[in-house]
Amino acid sequence: MHQGDGRMKYIGVLGLQGGVEEHHHLLAQLPEVKSIDVKYISQLEEIDGLIIPGGESTTLGRLLRVFNMLEPLKQKVLAGLPVWGTCAGMILLAKEIEEETTKHLEVMDITVRRNAYGRQLGSFETMQQVNAVEKAIPLVFIRAPLVSKIGEQVGILAEVRGEIVACKEKNMLATSFHPELTTDTSFHHYFVKDLC
Repeated sequence: MHQGDGRMKYIGVLGLQGGVEEHHHLLAQLPEVKSIDVKYISQLEEIDGLIIPGGESTTLGRLLRVFNMLEPLKQKVLAGLPVWGTCAGMILLAKEIEEETTKHLEVMDITVRRNAYGRQLGSFETMQQVNAVEKAIPLVFIRAPLVSKIGEQVGILAEVRGEIVACKEKNMLATSFHPELTTDTSFHHYFVKDLC
């Protein structure tokens, strides 16, 4: 690991499915950051933090199981590996998913509602103040989930229309929106600087 020593930070992007390249593109713009496609258990030892991208949460969960990565990844996160889930990644991190019996990593003390914005509002963009980056940034939502309930240790980083769309607990970060679909690197910088 390379935490806190001023050297290069190695940030993994779970490369099984979803918006992987978009995260790599923004990470490439940050100084002293090298991004790595993570597809194997052994790679979890090579990174300072992991991004779980947007995609299809059921498919991502199934692929984690197929590649026997679910339990090792869960243990790494519980042991302190910084992790950030965007959209589907948020669903994978959640301890509870409304109206779902199948859960995935179950590491973050949040309850998530899938496709919370429905088909008619399936995709939208807004400029919104986000506490973590201390400025308004573009937030892109694509059939996004939202956080309907949080545990005592979870801090709220952003709300849209009165709903929680970004939160943090210890080494875990979750966003309903997709910073990787914008040109703004603020949230990636926050993850690398403050969590990794």
